[in-house]
Amino acid sequence: MSEEVSGVPAGTRASPRLAILLAMAMFVLVVDTSLMNVSISAVVEDLDTTVSGVQSAIALEALVSAAFILIGSKVGDLIGRKRAYLLGLSGYAIGASAMVLAQSLTAIIIFWAVVGGIGASLLLPAMQSLIHGNFDGAAQTKAYAMVGAAAALAAAVGPLLGGVITTYLSWRVGFLLEVAVIAVVFVGRGLIHDVPYSGSRRVDVVGAIFSVLGMGGVVLGILVWQEGGEFVGLLLGIGVVGLAAFGYWLVRRKRRGEPTLIDPALFSSAVFKLGISQQMLQQIALGGIMIALPIYLQMVLEYNAMGAGLTLAPLSLSMFGMAILAEKKAGRRRPSSIIRWGFVLLTTGLVVLIPIVPRAGSGWALVAPLILAGVGLGLLVSQLNNYTLSPISQERVSEAAGVNSAAGSFGLSFGLAFAGAILLATLSFTFTNQAESSTVLQPAQQEQVADALEHDAEVMSNTALEDLLAKQPPEVREEIVRINTEARPIALQVALGIPILAGLVGLVNSFRMVRLKDPPSPGDLDVTD
Repeated sequence: MSEEVSGVPAGTRASPRLAILLAMAMFVLVVDTSLMNVSISAVVEDLDTTVSGVQSAIALEALVSAAFILIGSKVGDLIGRKRAYLLGLSGYAIGASAMVLAQSLTAIIIFWAVVGGIGASLLLPAMQSLIHGNFDGAAQTKAYAMVGAAAALAAAVGPLLGGVITTYLSWRVGFLLEVAVIAVVFVGRGLIHDVPYSGSRRVDVVGAIFSVLGMGGVVLGILVWQEGGEFVGLLLGIGVVGLAAFGYWLVRRKRRGEPTLIDPALFSSAVFKLGISQQMLQQIALGGIMIALPIYLQMVLEYNAMGAGLTLAPLSLSMFGMAILAEKKAGRRRPSSIIRWGFVLLTTGLVVLIPIVPRAGSGWALVAPLILAGVGLGLLVSQLNNYTLSPISQERVSEAAGVNSAAGSFGLSFGLAFAGAILLATLSFTFTNQAESSTVLQPAQQEQVADALEHDAEVMSNTALEDLLAKQPPEVREEIVRINTEARPIALQVALGIPILAGLVGLVNSFRMVRLKDPPSPGDLDVTD
């Protein structure tokens, strides 16, 4: 690959250590959310807050990343991809440091969710651009695979690490370790060769506003709905209109020959369009799984963080193992075919969970389907980034990486917010309906149950509920606990419908991918004309 295409100075080869450092950065990015997911109950207790509040912070972090990631990719063009990468790492370091010191949910929202989310919006596209520009040929494919494997490894050890640390030390220690890893990555910044940008340096301000309103409005609307707030329809409407206006604005600016936040010509590549769609669907599925299952395990089976992490380990470890194996053993197998099998296994594993959930007395019952789903996710992780960005020229790689990262971040935030909201809404609906139809509870007691549910029933395990109802007659206490026991598995089953639906749509898309020719080598296809 030539200097013009690769962006690497002539005669310079990127050190293999750079791939390791980039993989470490990706590791921190992914493990951060995993730590929060398995530590929900500990954070709730320590900060005296609610499950839905912590869940909202988790989804907000992904939302901020998704909303600003296209702007982040353009910032990388203007100030340099290396500088954007280091600024993004700094944002994450601030967020992790805040988690170590936070004494309230407000601090977590401001520094971890918002500042850390903005850091991710700079870090993700810059990282993919630096891989594209610092490596070529087989080294580039291996670098992408290594970063993908790091993401899978983070998903694997995140729940376990978070569980062990939260149970035996404190959930804050995990975030302190993140700060240490980021410091190591900073030490190796001299290995990075910046990737020059030769395109227009004018900023599409209106396009940036539309992108934030579009992606932010949709997920924010879901978060407000989850919290029982008002103007949900208005927020969702703003999001949908913002996305439509963003697309129209890009096409209009392109026709006039004016600079755009992202070049709509990127979407002339069928490979790129399908790649980012599949990226988003994979992340919707992952986000849905990683918010619904930890809540269920901690609030229904009453596992501590350690137990929740161990139960999720089959999903995470199989995902990591398959990501590594697929990169080494793919051989001449078509990426599109591997991706299709990924969605088949992911969806099958989730569907098998549905009848198991109401009968599961412990996490052991979930092991086999979680392994199946994890293998599917590992196949997807091993292929999607390289498949999506392979046809993109160096001049447009930052924009393309931004779109690819935006699709993933939007999918993750949507999956986290929507699956979590569906779980809590179903729980509320089922609990209230069963209470109202109960022949044991009197009307006044039914109203009391409904009022309690509005405030904090979503954090009530059966043990906590029994303590709360200690002064009630035995028959009332037993009836409410029975309703609680029956309502929660139903809520999880409905919430799992979100990742299942994403998997099914991804499977349908994969058949379209198989009909396309395999993508050319990186940089061979210029989609900027």
